[in-house]
Amino acid sequence: MKNIRNFCIIAHIDHGKSTLADRLLAATQTVTAREEKAQLLDNMDLERERGITIKSHAIQMEYMYKGEKYILNLIDTPGHVDFSYEVSRSIAACEGALLIVDAAQSIQAQTISNLYLALENDLEIIPVLNKVDLPSANPEEVSDDIIDLLGCKLEDIIHASGKTGFGVDKILEAIIEKVPAPKGDVDEPLQALIFDSHYNPFRGIEVIFRVKNGEIKKGQKIKFMATGNEYFADEVGTLKLNQVPKDKISTGDVGYLISGIKEAKEVKVGDTITDAKTPTTNMITGFENVKPMVFAGIYPVDTEDFEDLRASMEKLQLNDASLVFAAESSAALGFGFRCGFLGMLHLEIIQERLEREFDMTVITTVPNVSYLAYTKKEPDTAIVVNNPSDLPEPSKLDRVEEPYIKATIITKSDFVGNVMSLCIEKRGIITNQTYLTTERVELNFDMPLAEIVFDFYDRLKTVSKGYASFDYSPIGMRTSKLVKLDVLLNAQSVDALSALIHEDNAYNIGKKMCEKLRELIPRQQFDIPIQAAIGAKIIARETIKALRKDVTAKCYGGDISRKRKLLEKQKKGKKRMRQVGNVEIPQEAFMAVLKLND
Repeated sequence: MKNIRNFCIIAHIDHGKSTLADRLLAATQTVTAREEKAQLLDNMDLERERGITIKSHAIQMEYMYKGEKYILNLIDTPGHVDFSYEVSRSIAACEGALLIVDAAQSIQAQTISNLYLALENDLEIIPVLNKVDLPSANPEEVSDDIIDLLGCKLEDIIHASGKTGFGVDKILEAIIEKVPAPKGDVDEPLQALIFDSHYNPFRGIEVIFRVKNGEIKKGQKIKFMATGNEYFADEVGTLKLNQVPKDKISTGDVGYLISGIKEAKEVKVGDTITDAKTPTTNMITGFENVKPMVFAGIYPVDTEDFEDLRASMEKLQLNDASLVFAAESSAALGFGFRCGFLGMLHLEIIQERLEREFDMTVITTVPNVSYLAYTKKEPDTAIVVNNPSDLPEPSKLDRVEEPYIKATIITKSDFVGNVMSLCIEKRGIITNQTYLTTERVELNFDMPLAEIVFDFYDRLKTVSKGYASFDYSPIGMRTSKLVKLDVLLNAQSVDALSALIHEDNAYNIGKKMCEKLRELIPRQQFDIPIQAAIGAKIIARETIKALRKDVTAKCYGGDISRKRKLLEKQKKGKKRMRQVGNVEIPQEAFMAVLKLND
């Protein structure tokens, strides 16, 4: 056990985690020259194209150091804020962390939040300054930032380059010298932490775990503590590039388990595995069910594809247990699903995977968050509102609470004013402002989650010319003045376009929505009024004019009453048409609501 080292890599998006992991694998000869490729651990096409890590990946390396053989378990974690729970569980499975900072971009918001997670778990932090070979690198200044953040010495910081492989041997040396060996007792009852799972279509769910105490043997009867389910360990082993079956996995090591589990819901990240006959009494702390933050409706473009969409979603859920969905129907879009996502990136990835892997073209409605509504009749009982149509009538409503987040934004000092005015426009309250250096500022805001769901991230990048990094964590519910904004087309309410909006912004957003829809909905044979309403009160209106035939063309002169008669006749016909007319809404109209500020 003293020769095992478990470590993870934490960094902001695009600071070179996966590239450095590739170099470590090559240096320890875990992969042969034939198997080498960029982003080796990212096995999804989407991850490789976008250059982001979506799922954690674990791999075992063997390394000879001073004549002894060491086993190094590397866990590559996602860098995006949406997947922070996964990162926290990966960190809980380790004793050390490589904190990677880009020498050109310096410390960013997620570097700090992931670092705090690592420090909470008492991990040994090894600072690595990556991309030092870039012409734009500024290693001296960034080293000073790291020293301020960590309180380490200058000589502790390892200079490296994922591209050229410079400094990789120093990183391996630091992992062996500085990261403590795992603690634990082989003779105690089995206690192992699940930090990841993968779906294999032939063998069911593969569970990735780290043994804290005891050992797990092939054929042993085991129990998952959060769900209470029992299984047989059909196969256990360690993860190289391919799986290597073993007879047992002992304390301190990382391995995989196959026991023919079919449902992703049965395996929860953060759960504890124990022996079914002599179970351990204490669960590993920190487990929680993953809570979706953003909700949106996903509908098939053709209503007949509903069952295919259901099958596709179920298959996706096997690979991604954090996706939550339930069937719902909409008057405008037919049958579809109400889905819960971890954040906007997660929503985008799911949408793209549906199109790529299952050939499903879908319509996504306006994303929103989950609110709590209280009625006057029962002011203590909360009604969960995931969909604007679930909100009780305004007359019965007592109050509505919405989720708030603590946002951390790090930007250059030149853009502080722009970032502040954007956050205040989004109903943010500034709580703290710290100058990390003379050039860089950290701003803290309390903001409603609903306001960052739409276009906040894009606009933040625009106002800061790409120099702002953003991270957030939920801080609970607060009471807000929210109203339900309905869109009426030809006096018919379109439920897919309705949204819950703060009272102060309702008029502006209603007006913008009507204007946008007027541009996008094609003209019909009759006038179409587009109205935005709160309850029964209309707050904005636009009219799409009818296509009209010139009925007075045949009158060359003559009395006005002849022309009037023809026009009146046409008007009556149009009125009758409007009563039976049905307005088709093009798909762009649903998407355009998301881009009201463009």
